[in-house]
Amino acid sequence: MTHSLKLKKPVAFIDLETTGINVSRDRIVEICIAKAKIDGTVEVKTKRINPEMPIPLESSLIHGIYDEDVKDEPTFRQVAKSMAQFLEGCDLAGFNSNRFDVPMLVEEFLRVDTSIFEVKNRKLIDAQRIFHMMEPRTLSAAYKFYCNKSLENAHSAEADTLATLEVLCAQVEKYEGVKLKNEAGEEYEPIKNDMETLHGLTSSQIVDFAQRMAVNKSGEIVFNFGKNAGKKVTDVLKKEPQYYDWIINNDFPLDTKRKLTEIKLKMMNEK
Repeated sequence: MTHSLKLKKPVAFIDLETTGINVSRDRIVEICIAKAKIDGTVEVKTKRINPEMPIPLESSLIHGIYDEDVKDEPTFRQVAKSMAQFLEGCDLAGFNSNRFDVPMLVEEFLRVDTSIFEVKNRKLIDAQRIFHMMEPRTLSAAYKFYCNKSLENAHSAEADTLATLEVLCAQVEKYEGVKLKNEAGEEYEPIKNDMETLHGLTSSQIVDFAQRMAVNKSGEIVFNFGKNAGKKVTDVLKKEPQYYDWIINNDFPLDTKRKLTEIKLKMMNEK
């Protein structure tokens, strides 16, 4: 398989099948990574993972992977280093990847070793964001719309990953040069065959992957849930320092806790 993306560094398209959708508690049972390389070639790696917990029947009925299928497979801890090496130097992409696949993958790596895998300095491209801006539907519908193909074996990690790669290539070809108008009525060109542009379009407002924090219109980081929704994180930490402890000691994703700690440490260093 080849691709048509203009790249300065490889882009790893990722799709996960999991025990469920809770980033904090659920685990990966299958991962596929399609590495789109600078020379236009694609290297695909697909691996099943022993999640070290039962796979709920409702999840197995979706992706077709049962406890018996993964009981002899390696754990994530056993494949983490080789997986991190394969992803080294890559930007990350997927379909709904900013809300699920990347956060889930980050959590798995953090459980193993906080230093083995880092998202900083990587571009994040979510083909679903582009699709929902232009043609709001599902991956199967996107594949049909952009590629004029039916998605066989949907919810198979490899089928979904390769379909997403084809969809992004087709999206770039279809929308490059198309102009939209912003709220001020000014025309702009949102889609370019450039990962920095696509990252800015789909991922520039991400603070933490669980989106417990967000960037407001003024460019300030605010809480995005609960009693402090819409309030600047730094203001809350100053007025309610116990709120930080509450988040750290409760069932929030490790990534959220890490990002909040980074903000707190930056505040302390600026005093």
